[in-house]
Amino acid sequence: MNIGKDLVAASAVPLVLAILAEGESYGYAILKRVSELSGGRLVWTDGMLYPVLHRLERLGRIKGRWGRSGSGRRRKYYRLTENGRGQLAEQRQQWQAVDATLRGIWGALPEPDGTA
Repeated sequence: MNIGKDLVAASAVPLVLAILAEGESYGYAILKRVSELSGGRLVWTDGMLYPVLHRLERLGRIKGRWGRSGSGRRRKYYRLTENGRGQLAEQRQQWQAVDATLRGIWGALPEPDGTA
């Protein structure tokens, strides 16, 4: 299944915030976690993730720090801020409302193939 760009873009912020709510992480690990959580249906690229991380950092939702991996490689680690936790709670409520609305309307309509 190919998930449209608009839906991927709309879900980027809540997904990144939720992943960072699990604990500090870095870009490549976030990309892997998105793929893992979506069962491989969402495949993000660096070019999609890093603008989101930079915007969230600018807004104070996440905080980045430079560090070294176990192999000595330099990488930037991100963590959720209190501001980000509040934003995550708000995003969660919004997505739950959208999900409930879609489930309600889809439950009332016949399946696209004509089955109920």
